[in-house]
Amino acid sequence: MPVFKNENNGTWYVMARYVNWKGERKQKCKRGFATKREAQEWERKFQLQNASDLDMSFAAFTELYINDVKNRLKENTWLTKEHIISTKILPYFGNMKIGEIGTKEIIAWQNEMLAYRDDKRKPYSPTYLKTVHNQLSAIFNHAVRYYDLRSNPAAKAGNMGSEDHKEMLFWTREEYKKFSFEIMDKPVSFYAFEMLYWCGIREGELLALTPADFDFAKGTVKISKSYQRLKGQDVITSPKTKKSNRTIKMPKFLCEEMKEYLGMLYGLKKKDRIFTITKSFLHHEMDRGAKAAGVKRIRIHDLRHSHISLLIDMGFSAVAIADRVGHESIDITYQYAHLFPSKQTEMAEKLDDLGKGDFENVS
Repeated sequence: MPVFKNENNGTWYVMARYVNWKGERKQKCKRGFATKREAQEWERKFQLQNASDLDMSFAAFTELYINDVKNRLKENTWLTKEHIISTKILPYFGNMKIGEIGTKEIIAWQNEMLAYRDDKRKPYSPTYLKTVHNQLSAIFNHAVRYYDLRSNPAAKAGNMGSEDHKEMLFWTREEYKKFSFEIMDKPVSFYAFEMLYWCGIREGELLALTPADFDFAKGTVKISKSYQRLKGQDVITSPKTKKSNRTIKMPKFLCEEMKEYLGMLYGLKKKDRIFTITKSFLHHEMDRGAKAAGVKRIRIHDLRHSHISLLIDMGFSAVAIADRVGHESIDITYQYAHLFPSKQTEMAEKLDDLGKGDFENVS
């Protein structure tokens, strides 16, 4: 047994030998265990994980899962997953052996999630329940795909909850004009909302903008990053998707406005953020401006919907709009189908012309 006692301080340590994924013989030392039993348990779990032996506990496999996927995800995405795993999944399944968890155990866990009520007697939302279940299923899928687990019991049990499609709201150009007039007293608010409405960019994309992103000679702004506030720190990440990396052509009036705004910012460097405001500030300004303008209150993200609906109304195609806003064209077609003008009558008339021509030739 490769477990030894450090006579100098009374703690225990492990010298574990193993073969890595390249077939190379390696040795790992782990120190600082208070008891021999703790050291032996760590060594046993380490060997199980290294051998990908699914006789291990769910908690032990989750450590493997975390090591495999964490570095592939954005920090904000991982923090959400980590919270769900640590508070909703591990407390229930942690001590069970992953290979022995079946649909019966999954359904019992689902029932606990469905029965939960907070101190105001409110249950988890259907959207949240679906998200939690999807995370559990993702861990089992990882075990099936990479560690030879026979099947995914979470998939067999079926999901709980459902996706909550929030109502899509947007402002007309007239509504936005009324709103923007009311927030002109705060330049940072006015110019921020101008970028959101006339370019259709996301909130995080707006807050990550720097002077270096603007090319006024070409009339463009480059979207290549996103801002997040995580654990009290400002974090700049890549945009939401690969498609989100894009260069947007700005209308001439917006170019002039942004030149004007950048000129107001004293001592600004090329890589400095130009909107050092918070998301809560933007939400407060949305409340203030909408109330003063007498227009319906929409979400910040609904300004993106407003931009897209404006472009649809102007007659642009789903493909052209998708390139501008960093979406896939299929998503634009699916999400905004009800806004595109119906071509059914025009199609029928053209088909009728073709059919009549053929009929006349025959007769």
